[in-house]
Amino acid sequence: MINDLYGALTLGVAGAGASGIRTHIDAVTGERALEANASRIDFSGRFRQLPLDTELVSAARIVLLRLPRSLDALRDIVGLIAAHADPAVVVIAGGRLKHMSVSMNAIISEHFGRLDVSHARQKSRVLIAREPRDGRDPIPAGARVEGIEVRAYGGAFAGARLDIGTRLLLESLPDSPGGGTQSDPFIDLACGTGIIGAWMATRHPDAHVYACDQSSIAVASARATMRANGIDDRVEVVRDDMLGERPSDSASLIALNPPFHSSAAVTDLIAPRMFTDVARVLRPGGQLWCVWNSALKYRPLLERAIGPTQQVARNAKFTVTVSTRH
Repeated sequence: MINDLYGALTLGVAGAGASGIRTHIDAVTGERALEANASRIDFSGRFRQLPLDTELVSAARIVLLRLPRSLDALRDIVGLIAAHADPAVVVIAGGRLKHMSVSMNAIISEHFGRLDVSHARQKSRVLIAREPRDGRDPIPAGARVEGIEVRAYGGAFAGARLDIGTRLLLESLPDSPGGGTQSDPFIDLACGTGIIGAWMATRHPDAHVYACDQSSIAVASARATMRANGIDDRVEVVRDDMLGERPSDSASLIALNPPFHSSAAVTDLIAPRMFTDVARVLRPGGQLWCVWNSALKYRPLLERAIGPTQQVARNAKFTVTVSTRH
């Protein structure tokens, strides 16, 4: 099972009597939801949750895949399956029509000799792939951006490039920030490929950085970014739901480019939860440097959750603010 959300696919096949189930969910929140849902119906222990790696697909005979929206992510997944699954594997990949494209067929066909396409049903369709060939393990894309080596596995936000919001935030970060010690590291929250954390670590050669993201693809990308820049000894990259692993009152500076997507849906519900967690982790007087789409009007939320908030930069689309914890 690959790219399940909260366990519907995993628990569905478990309920149908399948055994030896291995499942991968990118979001740590999805993993926790699956465990909670399994416990609720007494299905705990009927599956193993694994990273997107060789063990997940080794000798697999059936793979159920919820199609990712990212074509690069799809290429990584089908290449991995073709490299390590049973030669007789059948891959059943489903998705909503509005999120599917003929480019997906072409990518799957790079690694499978036979591809059958189902009729549409309830605005969804299934692609069935057989005869694996030319498999390969995922390799992160790479680029040098603003003096930083960036690495990105398929599906990581912005890929191996610098999005315009993050660029504005980097241009605005203070030259002499507080913190940066082992006990009070700079924090790159929702780190994605880790470019903000890498930027802070390279510009402050003695600084320690804590980078975290709920996505396993993001964490793998950020770790590859830190290794590529030779700073992995000073940057800790953690997979976490927001700042759940951080103690309260433990940071003087947090940088954040909050996501406004949950899977395919656009939402403004993620950032307020992040701001609340930031307020818990910041020391009194500590600062959150945040970039956000100006149309979202986060400033009142920041002031309520954290404290006095000032605009420090703005362009046609994005705003950068600094909020100081009460």
